[in-house]
Amino acid sequence: MTQTVAPVSRRVHEIDAVRGFALGGILVANIGLFADPGYSAGGGVLPITAGPVALVINTLVLTKFYVIFSFLFGYSFTLQMRSWGEAVRPRMLRRCLGLFVLGVAQGFLIWVGDILTLYAALGLILLAVRRIRPRTAVKAGCWIIGVWSALWLALAGLTLLDPGSGAVPPLDTAAAARAEALFTGGPLDVLRFQAETYPTIAMFVWAFQGPMAMAMFLFGLAAGKSRLLEEPERWARLAPRVLWLGYGVGLPAAVFFTWSTLTGGSAQLLGMALNNLTSPLLSAAYVVTLLMVVRRAPAVARALAPAGRASASNYIGQSVLACLIFSGYGLALAGELAPIAVMGVVAVMYATLLALSAWWLRRHRQGPVEWALRRFTLLGASPR
Repeated sequence: MTQTVAPVSRRVHEIDAVRGFALGGILVANIGLFADPGYSAGGGVLPITAGPVALVINTLVLTKFYVIFSFLFGYSFTLQMRSWGEAVRPRMLRRCLGLFVLGVAQGFLIWVGDILTLYAALGLILLAVRRIRPRTAVKAGCWIIGVWSALWLALAGLTLLDPGSGAVPPLDTAAAARAEALFTGGPLDVLRFQAETYPTIAMFVWAFQGPMAMAMFLFGLAAGKSRLLEEPERWARLAPRVLWLGYGVGLPAAVFFTWSTLTGGSAQLLGMALNNLTSPLLSAAYVVTLLMVVRRAPAVARALAPAGRASASNYIGQSVLACLIFSGYGLALAGELAPIAVMGVVAVMYATLLALSAWWLRRHRQGPVEWALRRFTLLGASPR
């Protein structure tokens, strides 16, 4: 009797490097709520109060790097399908359950902006449509982005009829002060802040990032089935077009998006619609730029890839370190540092996590969170 064995998928180090790079952008995007929890709780719109640092982050980082991460989630799923073979359905179901539990725990304990629960839910949809053809997956992703952008345009049109309805509300200073006091209080105060804030932020993440994340899952699925990142000559042919669209179209649109968030009204809604359409272009340009750098300087890939291999551990690790620095779990520095100093903290945190990832993976095959998640996913099957 012949036994069919699922082919083992090789490790794609370029994907690990891109994932490690994306972790840096995600850290920059997320650090604002740790460094200044009162601003977001009081109704602020920028990631780190205001000023040049916030404007740069809003333009170049915000909404750009979770797009990359979502694309890689879809791409990595195709690698898992090749490795798991006929066991893909039960294993993916367990993996999504593990991600959901991990996300809820993180959301209530350390990071209210957790996205793992969203990824777990969308992962079930990805599993259901896993046999979709690459071209169909791309079309479906484009439809999702198009419809989502059209909704923002429709809201912008309605706001034009009633200009006062889209005004940026003033910062609720009382709510901001209370949130900061809780976040920098004792551990029980931090837990109270988490419990009060996480459900609202989670709904915001699901509502505003869910459609784009699903579209990028589908784009990643299509790219993975086509082995786009595994065959450098294929993406290299697309590189000039991607760079032109990303920096020539996506970057100006990102500048408009930042301006619109400060303006409010129909301009802000128009900025949201335009950002939905163009942020994948700028994100793709980032990825292609990195891949081109990696081809010429392999040391860059060697520095980034370990963090990408242990991406879940690094994602959780970012939250843990940020809590120890900014919350009452540790130094309670929230609200104390200028934005440029916060970026210095980000640089030190990112460098530390890169070094820890390289050190850990010289001694272990996986990051600690990856190991636990894989054991739960395989449920006793012998890992290859």
